[in-house]
This record gives sequence, structure tokens and C-alpha cells, in this order.
Amino acid sequence: MFGVVPKVLWGNAVSFDEQNRIFLATRSLLAVNRRERRVVLVDTGCGTKWKPGAAERFAIVHHPHAISTALAAFALSALDVTDVVVTHLHFDHNGGLTEWKREPGGPTGLAYPRARHWIHRKQWDHAQRPHAKDRASYLREDFEALASAGVLQMVEGDQPPPPMEGVEWFLSHGHTPYQLFPLFRAGDDQMIFVGDMVPTVAHLRPTWVMAYDMVPTRTIEEKEIMYRRCLDEGLRIALPHDPNVAAVRIDGTIDRPIVANRIDA
Repeated sequence: MFGVVPKVLWGNAVSFDEQNRIFLATRSLLAVNRRERRVVLVDTGCGTKWKPGAAERFAIVHHPHAISTALAAFALSALDVTDVVVTHLHFDHNGGLTEWKREPGGPTGLAYPRARHWIHRKQWDHAQRPHAKDRASYLREDFEALASAGVLQMVEGDQPPPPMEGVEWFLSHGHTPYQLFPLFRAGDDQMIFVGDMVPTVAHLRPTWVMAYDMVPTRTIEEKEIMYRRCLDEGLRIALPHDPNVAAVRIDGTIDRPIVANRIDA
């Protein structure tokens, strides 16, 4: 999770177990616009389609009702979700797009059957033919049902237009090609969900990037671009994997960002 950063450094920044596995969340973001009648879900977690051995390897602890509980707080259900934003198709971010219809290992169905599923076309194409380096992160049972269901809303190009009122796209390529980050604006409140560009608070340091990244130096460059916007525009950063912190607003400088305030998980 920290690439070339040695454990003597990252071990002081995060908690880990006896197998050197660090504690992580697989967080989603829910945005509700009552006026526009939109219910937007960003990423769906790792899902529950896991055999015991694989789940044990990653020490996965399922919270199968986390998203449904969040929806219920708005008197909503999975059938009310109008839009699912797929930042990318790695299993830990979007294994929850589908679920087994009946028995484990059998056919899958959509978890959010009435929603448009936004994904960049080039990320979708990459997931069909992944590189040897990231092949293990793409599990076809997570997303193969989307195409035949006709729910895909492909995002095109390097400067895609805003998909809906109050939302714009930020593209990232360092971790995997064409990650799709939504930037939400509601009055003075602005928040960007950053996929795997900044997984945890410890990864705020520009050079602390993952060995999972396809092009780590590009991740560093993209962090600097995003931090400049955060400092100039007051954007909050929604973190996908920090087990304790859901979002932060940064201060400091681009090369030395510090947490100005935080929203705890």
C-alpha cells in the first residue's frame, strides 16, 4: 500500500496486524438531490461474492447492510438509486455492483438495477483486457452483468462534460487508466471522491503512493494538481480506504499538505 516507502516509516502512520496487513475501509459516497430526484452512489465496496479462503486472505469483514442503512436514513432503498459512479472496476471499489442471484458462484444480478452506471469507456476497455500487473484486481463476476443489462453510461474523452447538475469529473490515470472521480458542488460545500489516488490520510503526502499504481510518478503529479485545486477552491477530499477518517480539508502547501479539518468515519 506504500510502494517504496519502508515499514519503519509507514508503520508509524497506520495500524497493522501480525501479517503486516493494514486496516482499511472500502467506503462509498451517497449524494441525494431531492429537487432533481437524483440518488447518486459512488463506488459500491468489495461486495459479498467472496469464498471463505479469499475473504480470509484479505481479512475481509463484511457489513452487507452498510449501503442499505445509509439509504434508509433518507427513506430510500437500492431501487431508488438513479446513478452509480464507478471510479474504476477493481474489486475493492466495485465488487458490490452485482450480487449472486441464488447460490454462491452462480449467476449474478445487478445490485442497483434501475441506476445508470457511469464509467469511463477506456477504464471499461482496460478491465476487459487488463495488464498482467493489475489483472488480479479485476474480477469479471463483479461487472460482466452490466453490459447485457443495458445500464452502462460511458464517459468519453479527456475532458468529459458534467454529467448532471452540481457534478463534474476529474480524471486520473496513475493508479489505473481513466479513473473517474466525481466532484460535487452544493452551494459553498464542495467535495471530491478520490478513488485510489489518496486511499488514506497517510497517503496525503504526494510521494506516498501504492505499489498497485500502474504509473506511480503520474499519481504524484495528479495529487499535486488536485491539491492545488483543493487549496484554491476549498475542496474537501473524500477518502475511500481510511478506516477512521471519511473526508478532510487540507491546508499547508502542495508538497506538504496538512489536515485542516476532518470528518471522522
